[in-house]
Amino acid sequence: GNMSFAETISPFFGRCALVWFYITSAMNIMNHWSTIAADLTSKHVPLPPLVLLVVLLLIVMSSISLLFGWHTRHAAILLFGMTMAAAVTMHDFWHFTEAAGRAQQFAIFSWDFAICGGLLLLVGLGPGPLAVDNRPASGGGKKR
Repeated sequence: GNMSFAETISPFFGRCALVWFYITSAMNIMNHWSTIAADLTSKHVPLPPLVLLVVLLLIVMSSISLLFGWHTRHAAILLFGMTMAAAVTMHDFWHFTEAAGRAQQFAIFSWDFAICGGLLLLVGLGPGPLAVDNRPASGGGKKR
């Protein structure tokens, strides 16, 4: 059946919102590299500079995928895994005894968790109609 304008455009804008979240996160990592590396060290994460470099590369590649709706499900599941790992490792509010610190970590954990919900919607429902993944098949090209 025919999709309304809202049904056509909403998934694209939803993907753009996720891209904005991840690109601003990447910029934050670049702007506060040594502080974040020290935070990783304090959480016993091995090789923090390498971890941050890999995270930046994955964010950039996945953001390009989400923006264009290209290999969307792969990018979304990758970001889901990375974001949940970061939330559980870096925002472990349950280990904070002081109220303000606990509340701050809970807030960050909660928004990471909510972002993960959006990523799982992309995994389950796909990128929507305005996406390279859903372009009309041309010639003998294989369907993704």
